[in-house]
Amino acid sequence: MKAALITLFGAILLAMLAVTTYASLDRSIMNVRPELLSDPWFHATLCDAYFGFFTFYAWVFYKETCPGRRTLWFVLIMLLGNMAMAVYVLLQIRKIDKDAPMSQLLLRSKSCTAET
Repeated sequence: MKAALITLFGAILLAMLAVTTYASLDRSIMNVRPELLSDPWFHATLCDAYFGFFTFYAWVFYKETCPGRRTLWFVLIMLLGNMAMAVYVLLQIRKIDKDAPMSQLLLRSKSCTAET
């Protein structure tokens, strides 16, 4: 299961990096055409994406106990979307002990301390 999740979220990260690089090489996000900004499907897609980011962040908020980490991940998820989300999951998988059950992935981290 661990290998499958690493493959899945690694593939998501690589795909998002590739498509974002491809789009960035075409033009800046600041140079989108005005007709795109007024398109209802653009609005619906943007809302869908950000509601998904907020849904994922609800889990991050539960899982992270340090206010600084919560804030950092909120900013990263809202700015980088699925790329940040994939990195978060990959980092969480990495923290799981080899013999621990995969349910550890979903559970809250240790309480916040000055050294974490």
